Amino acid sequence: MPTGAPRQPPAAGRIRHALHGTGPMAAVFCVAVAMVLGAGEWARRDALDTQWDNLRRNSEVQALALRGVATRYSYLPFTAAQQPHVMALLRNPQSQTARNTANAYLQTVNTNAGSEALYVMDAHGLTLAASNWDTATSFVHQNYGNRPYFRDALQGQAGRFYGVGKTTGEPGLFVSAPVYDGEKIVGVVAVKVNMQPIVDTWSQLRDPVFVTDQRGIIFLGSVHHWLYKTTHALPDQDIRQLQHDEQYGGHWVPQPVPWKVLRQREDEPGAQLRVPQTRSDYLALAETLPDLGWTLTLTADSKVVAQARQQAWALAMLASGLLVLGALYWQLRERHLRENRQARIELEQRVLERTHALQQAEAFRRSMEDSLLVGMRARDLEGRIVYVNAAMCDMVGYSAQELIGRLPPYPYWHPDELARHWQDSEAALSGQAAPQGFESQLRHRDGSDVHTMVYTARLIDGDGQHIGWMSSVVDITDQKRSEEHQQQREAQLQRVQRVITVGEMASTLAHELNQPLAALVNYAAAARSMAAQGRTELLNESLTALSNQALRAADIVGRIRRWVRQHPETRDPCDLNTAVEQSLALLLQAEARRHGIPVRLALLPEPLFVNADRVLLEQVILNLGLNALQAMQALPQSPGRPIHPPELLLRTTVGSGHVCLQVLDRGPGLPPDVAQRLFEPFFTTRADGLGLGLNICRSIVESMGGETLARNREGGGALFEIRLPRVAIAP
Repeated sequence: MPTGAPRQPPAAGRIRHALHGTGPMAAVFCVAVAMVLGAGEWARRDALDTQWDNLRRNSEVQALALRGVATRYSYLPFTAAQQPHVMALLRNPQSQTARNTANAYLQTVNTNAGSEALYVMDAHGLTLAASNWDTATSFVHQNYGNRPYFRDALQGQAGRFYGVGKTTGEPGLFVSAPVYDGEKIVGVVAVKVNMQPIVDTWSQLRDPVFVTDQRGIIFLGSVHHWLYKTTHALPDQDIRQLQHDEQYGGHWVPQPVPWKVLRQREDEPGAQLRVPQTRSDYLALAETLPDLGWTLTLTADSKVVAQARQQAWALAMLASGLLVLGALYWQLRERHLRENRQARIELEQRVLERTHALQQAEAFRRSMEDSLLVGMRARDLEGRIVYVNAAMCDMVGYSAQELIGRLPPYPYWHPDELARHWQDSEAALSGQAAPQGFESQLRHRDGSDVHTMVYTARLIDGDGQHIGWMSSVVDITDQKRSEEHQQQREAQLQRVQRVITVGEMASTLAHELNQPLAALVNYAAAARSMAAQGRTELLNESLTALSNQALRAADIVGRIRRWVRQHPETRDPCDLNTAVEQSLALLLQAEARRHGIPVRLALLPEPLFVNADRVLLEQVILNLGLNALQAMQALPQSPGRPIHPPELLLRTTVGSGHVCLQVLDRGPGLPPDVAQRLFEPFFTTRADGLGLGLNICRSIVESMGGETLARNREGGGALFEIRLPRVAIAP
């Protein structure tokens, strides 16, 4: 090259010169810049939409899993509240036998169900029995009256509460149900559910997952140091309430979460969080669970979005460079193509991994559904079955393939209850199903009857649209059978007691009628003699006396017939003193005379009105009096024992709002082992007794709102006392 010739610019310089020197090349450069910027924004938006879609799908799966764990044991408190053992303990909380029986029952049910603890509290929150009664952290004698789930159940509602245990210090979900005695709530049954398994599942995920309560406090999540921190400031009233309830421990004070919300755009379904400690930004999608009162939040690292935009920029710049540079950058294009292929391979691998994770989550959800003991049935708006779980199939004996797609009438409807099934189905499909559920009798495929309780709620899809109805079906066949057996047993006990009492009355009735019958014979003989002698005045007197004795015998028979006749149980105001006198005249006086035992009355002069069935009240008095006479008749004589003359004393007293009848004897008294089992059915100390009398007497008195007591009499003998509410009668 000649020394004076100008130097040639390099290739890049020539290209830049060409771009600036010509109009078309400048336009191409502008288009290339616009392509780069547009591609980056498009890639960012596409990656962001993909992340939100992934979060939505994962949120549906995790919400379903969370609901499954939270509602898995909801039936336990309701079922346990119906058990006679629980009711017996609440009626007699001082009975160690009732407490031991209830502890054993709760321990068995809790072990079979797999829950953490199942326990019973009285109306003041004091735990009377628990499944963990024999452990160091037993709930027995602990008071949970300040817990919201106890207050909700005491108001007749099903309670649900997540918090730190007061006894164990371990968190859990507490579900409660009221225990009714008639229409009165007498106690609460609660179950504690361990939520740690689902937390362990979340801990395996790459990004944080957490659940907040209605106040915005994180109580469940995969990041341990976020627990019990607040997502926003709490009012002082809420703080005091939480500290009073000890929901998150006795020393909880509000602390803010260690992250802040960057922004939440209107076109995005969630927000973006920044965690300064880890220098990470996350996309956060919140899923509200109104049935639980919680909010489930899933997060995803936003680095994926930034990387997608950067990759799009690189590709766009590559394409623009190819467009501008052409063949000069051919090798560079090949290199970027290889990088792109590698990126696709990695992307496909991530897709496969995500698909496998979704399959695992789906398998986990199905396993949880199949493990439920409650039958689940989903129907569309027309009543077509679209889903049933394994428990529902086992309950009716039909497979899921046989049930899905069926319209009413369903094959498990009971043929004798078709009209009611149609009525219940139409009410449910029209949204008028009873919120407290309804009973439904089904027919199993093998022909057996299945009694169930059905609860129906709306089925909402991911877009918030009402697409059908979801029903929970609880098998209560065993409960129904137990109730029927209990009713039959009570009716049989009452009939047996009447037969026994009538049998005991038979011999006394014959003795009681001997006197008027003998008098009738004597007066009849005297009347014949007076008629033969023509003594009219004496004849009239004999006939009058004869008529009086006949009326007396008829009155005795009539009172016995009225007593043993099957009366419907009616309650009317009646005088306790009059009932005692009638019982004494009916049988006790004659029986006492037959055994040579004096009867003494110590009745208050004024009437003592109680609201009771007069016939049943007289039966109780008669039974207690006969028992006292029999006890004194069998009294053994031993040297050195103070001898008190046998005596039957019937005494009435008045207490605060109630009246009392005391039946006192001078028999052998009540040994401790006998006194403890005195009112048990079929327990007796008599060789010819059935052991039903005192048990039925107590049941009759309790049905009238009273109570029956027994203790030893001072100086020897026994004292039986019945207390009944006093009724004021207007003059």
